[in-house]
Amino acid sequence: MSEMIVETSRDGRYRVRLEADQEPVNPRRDYDHLAHVITVPGSRYLDVDPDGGPLQEGWDRIKDRSDAPEVFARWAKIFHGAVIVEHTPHEGPRSLWYLLPEDIQEIGNTPEEALKTEIDEYQSWAEGDVWGFIVEKSVDWTRTDDEDETRTTWEMVDSCWGFIGYRYAEEAAREGFAAYLSA
Repeated sequence: MSEMIVETSRDGRYRVRLEADQEPVNPRRDYDHLAHVITVPGSRYLDVDPDGGPLQEGWDRIKDRSDAPEVFARWAKIFHGAVIVEHTPHEGPRSLWYLLPEDIQEIGNTPEEALKTEIDEYQSWAEGDVWGFIVEKSVDWTRTDDEDETRTTWEMVDSCWGFIGYRYAEEAAREGFAAYLSA
């Protein structure tokens, strides 16, 4: 499903629809985030984040070991107070997501919940679950040389893109469309 009408005004003159974003922005590169990510080598996928954060150097020293993820997790927890979540999706790279104590002070929920939120956002983006909404107005056209020939088209009047997750996109579309319902 790459397009779906979300809502139409009562008079049928306006509608809002969702469309799959064809050029989504990678949330690890272009959005603010607190989590740091180490991608475990050996996968056929690109690194989640090319910068593994402040503990990248420690990872680089042991990354070729067969038990590197486990050793890194223990080391990061013991010596740096990190909270780590390993992510092993069916499709995608194996990765270690972590927060340091100074990162944890900035969050409003538990470190594990914060990491899960960032992982879910990244996974949704990687799976192509990124949307935009388009508000359209119904426009009637009449040919100047033949007034009996008319047609109706939908013309874009507003749009917004880059919503990661269908649910968030639908909420934003309904919110953005509210102004057109009273028009």
